[in-house]
Amino acid sequence: MGLISLEGMEFFAYHGFYDEEQKIGNKYTIDLTIKTDLSLAAETDRLKNTINYEELYNLVLEVMLQKHRLLEHVAHAIIQKVKSKYQLVETVTVGVSKHNPPIGGICSKAKVIITR
Repeated sequence: MGLISLEGMEFFAYHGFYDEEQKIGNKYTIDLTIKTDLSLAAETDRLKNTINYEELYNLVLEVMLQKHRLLEHVAHAIIQKVKSKYQLVETVTVGVSKHNPPIGGICSKAKVIITR
């Protein structure tokens, strides 16, 4: 087994519980880690034997282009997309951070992490 991670992917998106958040948007950071068998890719040095990072990024982008109310739902949607495209993935961990969340005080990020 091995891990593939894409860390610090940044997006401007329109997620949020409040309608105003879905109109003005915000900056989000996504961290994605996948646990899968990397032995064949390590032995063969062939992209076809692993998970393409560019494809992973595009799956995350598809989710980020849709509006969601909760960070938990964003993470869940990313996990579902990854698992439906790559059946050999054992686990997917997604961290979704919202920059400067509207909580009435100073907070650089709110973050949710889900593993499935």
